[in-house]
Amino acid sequence: MPLPPAANYHVNRACNARCRFCFAVFSEVPGALSRGDALRLIAALAEAGVEKLNFAGGEPTLWPHLAPALREARRLGLTTSIVTNGFRLGRVLDQAADCVDWVGFSVDSWSERTEVALGRGRGDHVARCVALAARARALGVRVKLNTVLTALNADEDLSPLVRAMRPERWKVFQVLPVEGQNDGRVEPLRIDAGALERFRARHAPLAAEGFAPVIEDNAAMRGSYAMIDPMGRFFSNASGRHTYSDPILELGAVAAFRQVVFDEARFDARGGRYGW
Repeated sequence: MPLPPAANYHVNRACNARCRFCFAVFSEVPGALSRGDALRLIAALAEAGVEKLNFAGGEPTLWPHLAPALREARRLGLTTSIVTNGFRLGRVLDQAADCVDWVGFSVDSWSERTEVALGRGRGDHVARCVALAARARALGVRVKLNTVLTALNADEDLSPLVRAMRPERWKVFQVLPVEGQNDGRVEPLRIDAGALERFRARHAPLAAEGFAPVIEDNAAMRGSYAMIDPMGRFFSNASGRHTYSDPILELGAVAAFRQVVFDEARFDARGGRYGW
């Protein structure tokens, strides 16, 4: 199976937020790649056909090798993206803004109180991300907004947030339970399909402003992402828990990818290919 054109590299476990719904805590993953191995991994992904590499975590801005990894990805001709809570993004922009094509800000509410209740920040997360989005745009970096929809924010109107952030792409994810990652924390936050549809209808007027949400329910999210863990292995959530390949640097990217479940039709259906 060839690799899809977009992949998510979860570079580390470390995070400076405590999101109650997080499905990428990687408590079972013993460590992370060295700088040299991480750069070799990026080269292997590019050689295997990846065109866009999304650096995620944990919190990727805490990873000490992010700037050189971004530079290597840019040298190889990849489109680069960072998914971040924003708290350490300023330093990354200082070091390597010319190697960043997209920044995806993880913000779930216009209300700082709701963000605190969800585990994001201490009351200044929204304001910080709005300011950083403006700074990123001024540097020529494209802005994306990622929102996880839960029982705490599903009834909110996020239009003020979206207008303040002005993202080129707004992704809205139904909170996803993953065995071994968020057991015992995510259950009170789960929502049903009706909540998703009400959210979609509430925000439909934003389409006229260019901010229509791209909404992914749990079915769309399972098995539709090419994901790499901090140890340099592909992993899949198709079974409802994480399953891992052998290390990419030992087996090769294409052979390792064959060891995990990936649904290309689902990848396409959720809009995995877009104008990046």
